[in-house]
This record gives sequence, C-alpha cells and structure tokens, in this order.
Amino acid sequence: MPRSLIFLFAVASGAAVGNLYWAQPLLDLIAGDLHASQGAAGWLITATQLGYATGILLIVPLGDVLDRRRLVPVMLLSAAAALVLCAVAPSIGVLLAAITLLGITTVAGQIITPLAGDMADERDRGRVVGIVASGILTGILASRTVSGLVAGVAGWRSVYAGAAVLAVVLAIILYRRIPPLPPKDHLPYPRLIASIATVALRERTVRWTLLIAATGFAAFTMFWTALTFLLSAPPFGYPVPVIGLFGLAGLAGAVAAQRAGRLHDRGWSMPATGLAWLGILVAFGVALAARLGVVFVLAAIVLLDVAMQTQGILNQTRIFAVSGQARSRLNTAYITGNFIAGAMGSAAAAMLWMAGGWTAVAVAGMALSGLALAFWAILARGTGGVHVAETKRGPASG
Repeated sequence: MPRSLIFLFAVASGAAVGNLYWAQPLLDLIAGDLHASQGAAGWLITATQLGYATGILLIVPLGDVLDRRRLVPVMLLSAAAALVLCAVAPSIGVLLAAITLLGITTVAGQIITPLAGDMADERDRGRVVGIVASGILTGILASRTVSGLVAGVAGWRSVYAGAAVLAVVLAIILYRRIPPLPPKDHLPYPRLIASIATVALRERTVRWTLLIAATGFAAFTMFWTALTFLLSAPPFGYPVPVIGLFGLAGLAGAVAAQRAGRLHDRGWSMPATGLAWLGILVAFGVALAARLGVVFVLAAIVLLDVAMQTQGILNQTRIFAVSGQARSRLNTAYITGNFIAGAMGSAAAAMLWMAGGWTAVAVAGMALSGLALAFWAILARGTGGVHVAETKRGPASG
C-alpha cells in the first residue's frame, strides 16, 4: 500500500468516527438555540451511540460481500446527507432523528479498517492497521476541540455543514483511490448477519482476544467517566473547558497505536499484549495517588492511553490474521463487544464513585487488569506466546 493511501484511510476513518462526537461540547448551545431542555439535548449523545451500534451490526458486515470501492463512498455520502439534516434541523425532535441516522451511517471507518488489513502485505499488516486506528483515535480526540472552536466562531450548525462537505470530498477521493475489489464471499444478508457469532466463536484466538479487548474497553471507559467526577470535585474543582483539555493527553495513545502494529508484524503480539496490560495495571496504581496532585493524574492518563491503545491494536490485528475472508464480520464482533463492555464500564464508574469515590474506581481498574492478564495467560498458553498466522480457510459461512 502506498503511504498516501494509508494516510487517506486514516484521515477518512478519523473524520467518520469524529461525527459521533461533534455534539458533546455543544449541548448547552444546541439546547438554547432550539429552545429545548438540557435533558432533551443530552439525549443527542445517546441517540448517536445507539445509531452507531446499529450501523456497526447491520452495515459493517457488508464489507465481506460487497465491493468496498463503492460501499465506503456510499456510506460517506449517506453520512453527509444526515449531517445536512442535522445542520438544518428546526427542532430538537428533528435533530434527534437526524443524529440517530448519522450514527447509523457514519460507519465508514469500521469498514476501512479491515479493508486496510486486506490491502496490506501480510508482513506489514500490523503497521498499516495501527496507522488507520491511530487516525480513528485522533478523530475522536480532535472532534471535540474542533467542534467547540468552530461553533464559537460560526455557530453549531456550521460544524455539521462543514463535516458534510468534508464527507463528500472524502467520498470522491476514496472512490478514485480504492481499487476495484471483488466480494470476498457470497452470502444472503440474513445468513451474513447470523454468521457473525459463528465467525467470532469458532476460533479460540478470536474468543479469548474478544474477551481481552472487551475488558480493556470497560476499564478505559470506567476511568474516563470517573475522571470527570474527580477533576470537578475538590481538591481540583476544574471547570468543564479545563477538564476537556485533559483529553489531549490521550494523543499519546494515538502515537502508540502507530507503533503497536509493528510489534505484531515482528511476531511479538502476545508478549507485547501482556506487557501492555502490566502497564495498565501500573497506570491504575498511579491513579490511586491522583488526589496528591495533578501530576499523578496526567501520568496515569498518559500511561493508560499508551498501554490501552497498544493492546487494542494488537488485539484487532490478531483477529484480522485469523481469516482474510471474514475481516469485516470479525471487526463487527470486535467493535460490538467493546461497545457493550464500554457501556458497562461507564455505568460501573457511576456506581463505584458513589460507593467509594476515586479509590474504588482505581481499585476496580486494577482488578480488571488482573482479569485481563488471566485471559491473556490462557490465550498465550494456547498459542505458544506468538501471534497466529492467517489461516487459509476462512470461517466465513458459519
């Protein structure tokens, strides 16, 4: 793959996933403009996430049976249409419907990631997937900052209008740059969706890797959800804009993601995953001392993000190596499992905070790290501590 195409995939994936987060810093502004309550505006985030989960489950698997040279631009253009509806929405009800549609259609990034795995040389797949995944992470982190800056100058509607234009431009460029790709499998749609579970459960490597990945995402969302409570309470008492700046420390994870894939390419996937989880365990240990000063908070954030993104890329690349024929369905299982675990992590953060404050959250994070290390040890014992080479048979039809 030429570097320019890898970079284009990273930018397009980041822009697509960023559509999910434009509204987060704009809720008060949107509520005031549409004469809605803050509670009603808060549903915008929930609607987007529910729509995204639906799109992941029902659309992303199509990457295994359709020509992605057409599928990716079609999804970007569909997202652009939803973004235009968001930009012109006259009421909170219309905006809720439009933003749900946006969540469903803005799944191009999760189609592009396995596409990058398909197009990359086997010896270089980890590096390529890592770069594309770093684009997704950067898009998530940057979208909130860009949204606030643009809305402050030109209003919240301009954010969605600008994103629509970007999606159309990317659709045109990607249609020209992605080579024609024949479908990898031929399955009717009901069988395609039903085969997701079969694909995920058939291979031992995939089963245990999905458990490790889900545990990681639960710990990650638990940390970041509770961090808002910590930074807004004494002894810190930071306002919301300052709390948002702490997310920029997560850019270290984007840098780590670019390098993590190379560890897989060198055959170090399993040892590196274990070391990453030891880093996560240490990060939660550092987080225990967070009340002693902001330096400990920043150290925990950087260490957690670097280690978490490293294990995440290794997990994703490892399952992509299991079957070239079913990568889109494997990615669907991976993202869906993480999404469910992330929701559980967020809910757990609130309950732990009420029960024991930040200490309870940090201890729970250490416990989850220990559980993930146990899963890793079971997987490593079965694989001999190395990554699994791509199988010639694809667990495609179930």
